[in-house]
Amino acid sequence: MTRGTGMRPTQAKDHPAAAPSPLPRLVAPSGSSPRRRRAGRAAAGGAHGAGPPRGAALRQVEPVAVDEDVPAAVGHVLDQVLADRLARAGALDALFARELAERVARFTQAGGKRIRSQLVWWSMRACGGSDGPTASAALRVGAALELLQTCALVHDDVMDGATLRRGRPALHADVQGRYGDTAAPARAARFGEAAAILAGDLALAWSDDVVAETPLDRWTATVVRRLWSDMRTEMVAGQFLDLQGQLTGSRSQPRALRAACLKSALYSVERPLALGAALAGADGRTIRALCAAGRRVGMAFQLRDDLDDVFGDPERTGKSRGGDIREGKPTYLVALAVARAEAAGDRPALTVLERTLGDENLSPAGLDEVRDVLVRTGARAAVESKIDRLSTQGLRHFDGALPATEATARLRGLLAAAAVSRAAAPDGCPSAPSGTGPCDFPEGPRGVGPADAPEGPRGAGPADSPEGSPGLAPAASRASRATSPAPDDPPARSRPAAALAPAGSGAPEARR
Repeated sequence: MTRGTGMRPTQAKDHPAAAPSPLPRLVAPSGSSPRRRRAGRAAAGGAHGAGPPRGAALRQVEPVAVDEDVPAAVGHVLDQVLADRLARAGALDALFARELAERVARFTQAGGKRIRSQLVWWSMRACGGSDGPTASAALRVGAALELLQTCALVHDDVMDGATLRRGRPALHADVQGRYGDTAAPARAARFGEAAAILAGDLALAWSDDVVAETPLDRWTATVVRRLWSDMRTEMVAGQFLDLQGQLTGSRSQPRALRAACLKSALYSVERPLALGAALAGADGRTIRALCAAGRRVGMAFQLRDDLDDVFGDPERTGKSRGGDIREGKPTYLVALAVARAEAAGDRPALTVLERTLGDENLSPAGLDEVRDVLVRTGARAAVESKIDRLSTQGLRHFDGALPATEATARLRGLLAAAAVSRAAAPDGCPSAPSGTGPCDFPEGPRGVGPADAPEGPRGAGPADSPEGSPGLAPAASRASRATSPAPDDPPARSRPAAALAPAGSGAPEARR
């Protein structure tokens, strides 16, 4: 989904304009000493250079004030970050800043409801985060997630050939239109796609910068940056599986769920919850419970998105209806419909699906046929039922994991709303038994994370992981394998977040 790009420093003789000065590191005010929170959260220490550090004003934020409007607070941090990045881009090259960097900034600032950054914030607050440095770190991580989302969406639109995003032209389509009068259509289209790939790369680089420059104590930095690293890799893996499924015409239910878990469930819900909890210094048991809740709710979120793509109102979804069908995406919804049609010997339904899946020129009438098949085979009702069950399971894992506070209630509300349709859908959708297969989580009360899900038929490796899970244990589930602290490490009770580190991690340097 993303592609890294390297850049060499430009020599002065190539550009007479003065190069921008290096960006100062974000540090705590000079002379400050680390303050251990009750759960191990500390303010960053050490100063680099004289004068007030960049971003110091953010550390004066009052968490209670942010509670009133989290999206606005994240937007304010984004404005500050993007203003700095745009100034640096303009000093580098005015055309680059105007044509590319400003598009990245506009796309990010015009984002949606900022659900991921809200999850980070309320997870941090529900886990006890209440001081200025912790609140500022949560806002910065939230802003970084918004930039990462820009990267994901811009690249997705190129790969999917989607021309509409949030009710407006996708970034590559916008660039293509900008040069439509100066180049042949094919060349303008190719340039638009290439520019969008670079725009996504730029958003990814900026998001990494924000995380790297966020002041954190040693142990929190280790956990947060490992979670961030895992999340980026999971997104790429999930998107690759999605594209590979389109190419091969895969209709495997386990593979569809696996791709959905990697590219959406972890990134959209589970990882933001874990990041917020880690910033607050939550203990390993709490983080595992949040991860268990987040993965289930995240899967429900993605399954709802699949339904909305086919049955939703474009005026409310902000994108064209039926995009997944036209692209031949290997969604669980489609895989279930194929399996049910085959089991029932429903040849007409199979014929419709074979003819329409992957048809880029599918007409509205053809899409109506697909919708009829999805309803008639019971696939739609089964997915609705699965969404309800996953949401219920997720909230069951969440309940009791945190103290009953206003922040906990706000976080629960976000999770409960995550799988609710964001687009109008016809009423009276009949219920039906859920699809069977390795995608069902257990409904037991243990609540100790994804490791509790049952093994697949063979239980022999990542391909057998339940619910389309990545097979690699998420950072929050590796606590049981953490080694004893090194001699210079702080006591275990002062660094519970370190339980997220993989075995043998030791000092942060060993994690890289």
